[in-house]
Amino acid sequence: MTYRAPVEDYNFLFDHVVGLAALRATSRFEDATEDVTRAILTEAGKLCEEVMAPLQRIGDTQGAKLENGVVRTSPGFKEGYRAISEGGWVGISADPEYGGMGLPMALTAAVTDMMSGACLSLQLCPMLSQGQIEALEHHASDTLKALYLPKLISGEWTGTMNLTEPQAGSDVGALTTKATDNGDGTYAITGQKIYITWGDHDLGGNVCHLVLARLPDAPAGVRGISLFLVPKLMLDEDGNPGARNSLSVVSLEHKLGIHGSPTCVMQYDGATGWLVGEREGGMAAMFTMMNNARLGVGGQGIGVAEAAFQHALAYAQDRKQGKTPEIAHKDTILGHADVRRMLTTMKVEIFAARAIAASNAVAIDMATATGDKAWKARAALLTPISKAFGTDTGIAVADMGLQVHGGMGFIEETGAAQFCRDVRITAIYEGTNGIHAMDLVARKMMDRGEAAMALLDEVAEEVERARDVFPRMARDVWEACESMREATEWLVSQTDLQNRFAGAVPYLHAFARVLGAQLHLKAARADRGGAREKLARFYIQRILPEHIALLAHAQAGAEDLYALTADELAAS
Repeated sequence: MTYRAPVEDYNFLFDHVVGLAALRATSRFEDATEDVTRAILTEAGKLCEEVMAPLQRIGDTQGAKLENGVVRTSPGFKEGYRAISEGGWVGISADPEYGGMGLPMALTAAVTDMMSGACLSLQLCPMLSQGQIEALEHHASDTLKALYLPKLISGEWTGTMNLTEPQAGSDVGALTTKATDNGDGTYAITGQKIYITWGDHDLGGNVCHLVLARLPDAPAGVRGISLFLVPKLMLDEDGNPGARNSLSVVSLEHKLGIHGSPTCVMQYDGATGWLVGEREGGMAAMFTMMNNARLGVGGQGIGVAEAAFQHALAYAQDRKQGKTPEIAHKDTILGHADVRRMLTTMKVEIFAARAIAASNAVAIDMATATGDKAWKARAALLTPISKAFGTDTGIAVADMGLQVHGGMGFIEETGAAQFCRDVRITAIYEGTNGIHAMDLVARKMMDRGEAAMALLDEVAEEVERARDVFPRMARDVWEACESMREATEWLVSQTDLQNRFAGAVPYLHAFARVLGAQLHLKAARADRGGAREKLARFYIQRILPEHIALLAHAQAGAEDLYALTADELAAS
């Protein structure tokens, strides 16, 4: 089956749904004209279809290996990564001063989606570099920027983030990696980090690690953490890689999926590093990278969903089984009502998640271009929704894709199972989805729901524009929007955070359902009588009503979650 990059879907989104015109009207992004964005998307699509997609199965069946301390990547990955770096794809949104294109994050997000659909294992490598680039741009000294940014932006070197330790996963404050001041502007880093994606490889160049560690006199918890840049290879006087630093790969994790992406256990034995940002300011600096990555991980889920959908549709169009009254496809399973239900659900869910993520990226860009607090608040609110809903959509769509295949989906040779295995990690990456939902209902509601209500105001405005054209759909979206307002009012009234946390995940999903309906409605107005109107009707009539049950769950409070004792939970 051949992967087809969703180039036209993004052209439509940018032109009619998420407001790229407003972005182009700013002085910061005035060069991102329609011709430029279309050319970028077209070329990215070619790279994904012709270079990356053929590596998808190879990466799964012939994954990365650790041999005599050297990580060997899957066959073809060197050439694939070379095409990515030589094409300038790592530095799409990076600072032009250091060789980047300086284009909007919206374009980076679109390319992330397409690359992830083509080959998630390989896409992870440039995405991590992009996050490190942003962290260094914002927090590194001018000296570090000059030495490292040009090489990272060109793709000649790659970047990682090192947070997790065996005893410190999401509780980053429990880390024990130590940093000792060498007295010469460098620090000795000692400790072990796990789950380090693309922590080492044989693609060439240097591997630059951003490592969280604690100085000897630092306070306990997250307040005492600092961030350090620790290269695999030390740089000589001319800035070229030379002697190896005191770090090594202990092992590669044996994973459910993404076998082509080497996930390393890293050991630092007094490795030389340089402080990034302020002492004990490591989390602030790292969050710059992580927020970039959260939007990217949401895009990964959406990209895999797209590939799984295409795979399932191709199978359904070819698989002959049973008879149906549907004339055009009476001899294939595409004529069966339940197969149609699954495929159409997959398609509308992908559009909703993609449009939400694209809206999030545009909000980030508008905040960058204008400095406006409202855009910053909107971007912050949408980030946990984009990450969690995008990845949950990826998992659900990949699972439906396997179901469309029936028994053949459970057989590895068809490739349907790989999408399920690969995408599953995305709901865990960069903080589990439950943590993002908790962030949404707590930190993102510290404004008493102001940003959330502003977003719901936009939903209501879209409803008003659609009332005369699509009265039933407009009515359904308006009712859902009002229910969301009431739930948000209840949420911010809860002083006991456990009551918020107990319903955080269903609240996030309900919000995504309402936003997805708004964006489908907007797409329908731009394509009256076309396929997008039909998709909007399906989504609003069949998928949107789920928000009712989700909001009931969201407002149930925490008492019943703790009603059972541990013994009662364990009882048969």
